[in-house]
Amino acid sequence: MIVECLILSFVLFMRNPSPANTPSSAKNSRPFTLATIKPEDYRQQTRKATWIIIAVFVALAMLLSSLLVMFFGEPGGDNFRLNMAGVAAGVAITAVLVRVLFSKQPWMAANVYGWRLKRSLMSITNVMHNVTHGVTAKNPSAIKLLRFYHLGLLQMHDLDGNTSEISQMVHEVDAHKQCMQELGIDCEQQTLDPAWIQAVKTK
Repeated sequence: MIVECLILSFVLFMRNPSPANTPSSAKNSRPFTLATIKPEDYRQQTRKATWIIIAVFVALAMLLSSLLVMFFGEPGGDNFRLNMAGVAAGVAITAVLVRVLFSKQPWMAANVYGWRLKRSLMSITNVMHNVTHGVTAKNPSAIKLLRFYHLGLLQMHDLDGNTSEISQMVHEVDAHKQCMQELGIDCEQQTLDPAWIQAVKTK
C-alpha cells in the first residue's frame, strides 16, 4: 500500500516538475541535455531520496489518520474510512511536498534528472512513427531525434542497470550512427531540441 501511494505521488510530480507559475509553452519548449552521471551514484542517490519520501509519507499518513480518528472517530468503533482518509491525505501532501519543496533539494537532483530523461524519451516515443518515416526520408530533424533517443535510452538503461537491454540495442544504435556519419551529420546529439519533434510532426 505504501509503495503504491509513493508511486502515485511521483506520478503527480512528473506531470509538472517545474514551478506552477511557469507558462506551459515555456515548459514544453525547454531543451533537455544529457548529463554525465555515474550509475552507482545515481542509484545510491535515488534510493536515499526514495527512503526519505517514504519516511515522510508514513509519518504524515500515521499522524493524519490518528488526528482524524481522535477528532471524528468513535472509541472502539470502525474507523477504517477515517484511516484511509488519513492515508489519502498523506499521499496528497507528500505529492505537493515532492513537487514544491523536495524537488529543489540537492538530494533529489538524481530523481529529477531521471524523471526528465524518461519524459524526454516518452515525448519521442509518442511520435516514433513519424521519426521512423523521417529517418527513411533522410529528414535531418528525425535523424538527430533518433540519435538523441538512442543515447538517452542507453543512458537510462545504464542508470537502471539493465545491461541486457543495452546489448540488444547495440546493432540498431551502431547502424544509425554509421548512417549519420555517411550523411555528414554530427553524432553527438546530447540535447533534445523540441523543434525536432515539431518538425517530424509537420512532415
